[in-house]
Amino acid sequence: MPPTDSAAAPRSGIRVVPLIIASALFMENLDSTIIATALPQIAGALHEDPLHLSLAITAYLLSLAVFIPLSGWIADRYGAKRVFRYAILLFTLGSALCGLSHSVAGLVIARVIQGLGGAMMVPVGRLVLLRKTPKSELVAAMSWLTIPALLGPVLGPPLGGFIVTYASWRWIFFVNLPIGLVGFWLVTRYIDDIPGAATGPLDWRGWLLLGSGLALLVSGFEQLGKQVLDNGAVAAMLLAGAALLAAYVAYARGRRGTILDLGLLKIPTFRVSVGGGTVYRAGIGAYTLLMPLMLQLGFGFSAAASGATTFVSAVGALVMKATAPRVVRRFGFRPLLIGNALLSAVFLVGCGLFGEATPRGLIMAWLLAYGFFRSLEFTCLNTLGFADVPEARMSQATSVSSTAQQLALSLGVGVGSQLLNSSLALRAGTALEAIDFRYAFLAVALLTASAALGFRRLAADAGNNVSGHARVAAEPEPAEQRN
Repeated sequence: MPPTDSAAAPRSGIRVVPLIIASALFMENLDSTIIATALPQIAGALHEDPLHLSLAITAYLLSLAVFIPLSGWIADRYGAKRVFRYAILLFTLGSALCGLSHSVAGLVIARVIQGLGGAMMVPVGRLVLLRKTPKSELVAAMSWLTIPALLGPVLGPPLGGFIVTYASWRWIFFVNLPIGLVGFWLVTRYIDDIPGAATGPLDWRGWLLLGSGLALLVSGFEQLGKQVLDNGAVAAMLLAGAALLAAYVAYARGRRGTILDLGLLKIPTFRVSVGGGTVYRAGIGAYTLLMPLMLQLGFGFSAAASGATTFVSAVGALVMKATAPRVVRRFGFRPLLIGNALLSAVFLVGCGLFGEATPRGLIMAWLLAYGFFRSLEFTCLNTLGFADVPEARMSQATSVSSTAQQLALSLGVGVGSQLLNSSLALRAGTALEAIDFRYAFLAVALLTASAALGFRRLAADAGNNVSGHARVAAEPEPAEQRN
């Protein structure tokens, strides 16, 4: 296999591979958010309570949490391209089964199948990109992968509302079929084979510890603030999940061949990317919940108007795609990560200061700029994390990174929901108002700003091997001043 930093890689491949993978990841990100808008209509069609139907969302998230840690081992055993192709097919099959479901049980089973496909598709797709892209082009390639993560949550709610308004709810799943089939063909046609590597036996014990812990944590985060389960039950889930993760850390310490290689955290750039990135992504997870709710419940926007307003952040992400390589090359990772974390916090404070009288044009301009800087931060995090990871450990690195990302987003949504309910309880209110969102955005801004503390631990030259950034050597002091 040629090294990832080979300069001989064709320019067309550098462009085509990220686009193909980004399309598959966009399908997964869109699907994970689109269903929330359609839940009431699906519940009515299946003659079920919407609260019961929320199991369809939880089942998908649990499937991701449990199976993402397996992705690195499976990619090494069977080859990254093969796993990626069939993950797309599995996700597409799950989508078709969702659309054909006639009961809650059938829908939940189909969502588990979707989740299994998504759990393989996202980290293994990133692995394909890392192995097919020279390190000198990694910033440009990774900038494409930030766009699906930003477009999905923005497009999902308005698209879901449009489909259930003008067509059957089943089409929110059927739209994935042509995307998935075309994606399978594109991977087959344009991405070269990536053979599997020698692997040891599957670490069943570690997977059971880790998967159980992640499942309990994700379930607990999902229930925060929803008043569906007793607070004591939610707390018990979170504590049990944390205990199982701690047990996995103790089990994996010093052991070879574990399901997730925690030894990767000894690499400074990877450790900071995962640690600081988890905090930053938790803030983004909260934002994706708070902003649409504030526009609709706080300001009275329709779902369509809310979606059209927040969509501009995706435009900012697209603009960033064209400028990211030059910006990263000019400033380097450390100052960009610190500055963007603080700037993102400022944008979140600004979101909390919006009011019903705020001109819609001003809101859109603010979200446009926020989308740019948020996407730039994602590009830096996704690239820096793999800058110093050896090729032989790259599959494990994608598993660890993807697991942390999934946990961070679930945490963010749970924190955002809990902040709203806490504000409502403190003022003894009965319905959410604009003031509740103001307090929530302020708290999320503080959380986001705290990510900068982790980024400060980076060396000044961190990631220069992929960014192309180099410090300008200080000019020698004139001889007359030295004397």
